[in-house]
Amino acid sequence: MTASRPNSPVSPPRELFTGQVGFILAAIGSAVGLGNIWRFPGVAYENGGGAFLIPYIVALLTAGIPILLLDYAIGHRFRGSAPTALRRLGGARAGRLMEGLGWFQVAIAFVIGLYYTVVIAWALSYFVFSFDLRWGDDPAGFFVGDYLRVSDPGLSLDFVPGVLIPLAVVWIATIVVLGLGVAKGIQRANVIFLPLLLVGFLALVIRALFLDGAAEGLNALFTPDFAALANPDVWIAAYSQIFFSLSIAFGIMITYSSYRRRRSNLTAPALVVAFANSSFEILAGIGVFATLGFFAVQQGVAVGDLEGLTGVALSFITFPAIVSEMPGGPIFGALFFGSLVMAGFTSLLSVLQVVSAGFQEKLGVSPRGAAATIGGISAVLSVLLFSTTSGLIALDTVDHYVNNIGIVASAVLMTVLVIGVLRRGAELRGHLSAVSTFAVGRAWTILVGVLAPAVLAYMLVTRVVALVTGGYEGYPSEYLTIVGWGSLLFIVVAAVVLSAIPWRRSPDDLAPWPSPAQLPSTPEASTR
Repeated sequence: MTASRPNSPVSPPRELFTGQVGFILAAIGSAVGLGNIWRFPGVAYENGGGAFLIPYIVALLTAGIPILLLDYAIGHRFRGSAPTALRRLGGARAGRLMEGLGWFQVAIAFVIGLYYTVVIAWALSYFVFSFDLRWGDDPAGFFVGDYLRVSDPGLSLDFVPGVLIPLAVVWIATIVVLGLGVAKGIQRANVIFLPLLLVGFLALVIRALFLDGAAEGLNALFTPDFAALANPDVWIAAYSQIFFSLSIAFGIMITYSSYRRRRSNLTAPALVVAFANSSFEILAGIGVFATLGFFAVQQGVAVGDLEGLTGVALSFITFPAIVSEMPGGPIFGALFFGSLVMAGFTSLLSVLQVVSAGFQEKLGVSPRGAAATIGGISAVLSVLLFSTTSGLIALDTVDHYVNNIGIVASAVLMTVLVIGVLRRGAELRGHLSAVSTFAVGRAWTILVGVLAPAVLAYMLVTRVVALVTGGYEGYPSEYLTIVGWGSLLFIVVAAVVLSAIPWRRSPDDLAPWPSPAQLPSTPEASTR
């Protein structure tokens, strides 16, 4: 790094992961989250079964891994959180604009953190409930009525103690880990929880495979419907699943890769992270549908006739009902909900580190100070918005709008601006090739700059049109305007306001390494 500007405080040394293994575990921990367990199996089943793996793999190779590499290249080359790295990438020409995009990503992560924490709190409660099967004979009624006490759409201040207490526990744990920093906090948490998650979930899957009816469930999931491949919506579903499950294009991997040493392999770890994430999704599909096959046999119906095959309903209604009927149910339930807690917690850390890192660099505060301040504010808002009787509907609404519009818009803007407008594709491709074990070809630029934004733009437009014309889940239009569209408005306003705040230290004093003159002129020039 060059000397700092006059009257600009010297930046402290940047935190770093201890090595490649620590980074890979943290990146996998971010990617493997709640959606791997409760979203992928249902999406695959509804979109061609075994045939869905074809568009899924195509999406992984043409969009997932290329955008993951884009995030890695930006963060590693420009050494900062999303606002810092994107500002440096934009340079004198478009630094302010790109910084605004970075803060847009930070604001998205902030909002996601508010409600993601609540789902982990639910899972923590259900981990305890598993031991005495507290949901009884009516898991749906228990979840919606006894546990969450769900009210009509609106904004309520009627707090639910059963949610509030575990939510406070999750926030305290999160603030402590973030305050310990990258190596001692985030990396160490992933080193502990990721192996536990893998062992626990493998035990769950193995148990599920020996249940009566497991084969029927697996046949329902993997029997291919090749006719579905002619449906464009199936391909969009595949790209959507890959995009959301890899934690790309909203600041997480930019931030994480900025904590790697200058001389660090980027391309090989990207493949490890991407395929580890997909492998866990397939493992989750096996476990979930083997269990659903057992439940279908017990109910005397086909797997396709079951309700609640994805999302919140699968995890907190269908699975408790299954646990109540199976031999050794309490242990199975504890493994399932324990896995949800661990998968969710490692992903939550990555989401909130995006926010923490942005404020650390903008305001010049320590990791501990940022964790305490940002975590404290987030915890209060999370409790006020999502631990009340209106929390479930608010969570469902905010999640749908932020994921389907906010994150997708962020990805479209980043790929178009970085590759199409600023023309930094060759530089970033050269950076990846210069520091990694294998080079990145020109096809990468085409995938990131043309194919990915085209697919994502189509997803964005279709979902905006659907929400404008059809609303969401039958909720009142006034409610959707305030909570759904209001969340997106908050993200945009936050990005504008945060961009206008002066920097405590100049973010522009950076000499990227390798220098432009040291980058290979073509990917093929790198023979490492």
